[in-house]
Amino acid sequence: MKKIKKKKVLVAMSGGVDSSVAAALLKNAGFDVVGVFMKCWDENPKNNCKNLSDDEYTARRAAAKIGIPFYKFDFTREYKKKVIDYFVKEYAQGRTPNPDVMCNKEIKFGLFFDKAISLGFDFVATGHYAQVNSGKVGTNIFCGKDPQKDQSYFLHSVRPARFKKVIFPVGKYHKAQVRKIAKAFGLPNADRKDSQGICFIGKVKLIDFLKNYIKPKPGKIVARDGKIVGEHCGVHFYTIGQRKGIKLAGGPFYVVDKNVKENLLIVSRNEKDLYKKELVADNINWLSSQEPNLSLKTKVQIRYRQEPVQATIYKLQDTSYKVQFHQPQRAIAPGQSVVFYQGKKLLGGGIIKS
Repeated sequence: MKKIKKKKVLVAMSGGVDSSVAAALLKNAGFDVVGVFMKCWDENPKNNCKNLSDDEYTARRAAAKIGIPFYKFDFTREYKKKVIDYFVKEYAQGRTPNPDVMCNKEIKFGLFFDKAISLGFDFVATGHYAQVNSGKVGTNIFCGKDPQKDQSYFLHSVRPARFKKVIFPVGKYHKAQVRKIAKAFGLPNADRKDSQGICFIGKVKLIDFLKNYIKPKPGKIVARDGKIVGEHCGVHFYTIGQRKGIKLAGGPFYVVDKNVKENLLIVSRNEKDLYKKELVADNINWLSSQEPNLSLKTKVQIRYRQEPVQATIYKLQDTSYKVQFHQPQRAIAPGQSVVFYQGKKLLGGGIIKS
């Protein structure tokens, strides 16, 4: 990392090792660094999110070790409105949302970014495993060097211009290297375990969390031929491809479709019924200055940590796009993200409509 004097950077420090190393690397490179912990969820014990206070405490210790100022931004109300309410609303409509995508768009590179710039900072930085490459032809986002930790998938909805003022210091490292760097800096969270799952849900099962917001609505479980094979507690609580929790004898059964209007859960014993060769997506965000020429043959990813696969993208008459896979893909779930790549370069992405 080049030595850059007098450039101010605000680092989002979550308490994890990645964001702490990001702050340490920037300080070592000569930046004027300030750390911030974003409080995004109420620490009420009923929410089973007790580790959040531990996160803040650990982030503060890391900042003290690095020798940088540290503050806390309270985005609890905004996070509830922009991420949690979105999450619940999507499930209530029968879709399977990705809260990490919305958090990046609305909170980390939305509210946090705006506040940083308004306070006079030149850049914002996070512990994302992704890479930013700025040049004469513009700013491009690439996958993180560690394929097991790459987080570019979650960045597709961020407004492109914002990446000009974003730094991802750990994106060029593997996780094992990041931990070694943390130990070299003497950071207190060098061996801290990575967080798992959705932070605002904690250790509660997803269905139990959703029941706090969506009333159960019992209905019929039907096979693809229309035969009734059981009952469910509400199609909103299931997702395409789900096998566990259906509670039918003679399985395994897979959720292959949902009819929200008639409250029907469609299942099949045949896993092949989960495979489809195309999808329709909307809310497409292209990270380049203009939409690429379509039809576009590229690589596509429909879930986190999936190996991108070959597909062709076609623009439909409205604002939607059709993605046609060269090989059928398993469990395409409306509400999830579909993300486009050219090699390791992130082109953009959108939300699966059908």
